Amino acid sequence: MDDLDRSILALLAQDARMSLAVLARRLKVARSTVQARLERLESSGAIAGYTLRLGDRARLAQIRATVLLVIEPRSQPAILARLRTLPQVERIHTTSGRVDLLLQLSTGSTAELDEALDRIGGLDGVRSSESLIHLTTKLDRAV
Repeated sequence: MDDLDRSILALLAQDARMSLAVLARRLKVARSTVQARLERLESSGAIAGYTLRLGDRARLAQIRATVLLVIEPRSQPAILARLRTLPQVERIHTTSGRVDLLLQLSTGSTAELDEALDRIGGLDGVRSSESLIHLTTKLDRAV
């Protein structure tokens, strides 16, 4: 990946709907060059897909939380399988340190969040959980 590829990715991270013509104009290269680079980035897996990012208005309607889980040794595969069935669970990360899994949840209400937390805390193999409710986003550079 060279500087042009990184520039294409940076522009698309800002606006994934940017046309090839606009990308080419901003990068001062031929449209065919941008198209060939995009095809290569997609086929290599550098670009996994195109999506949208919710704006503040849509995000305000959601309650988000981070959940830290400490689990029993060797119970991770079963717990992961059960967590994947919960629609409120958006992301699951393994971690190093005092917790084993870090989850990101998104719900439409505090009651739904409470129910999801109860279900997660009640899973066989979960030793302890700690939840952190997201209040406001001060910086979001996620791509």
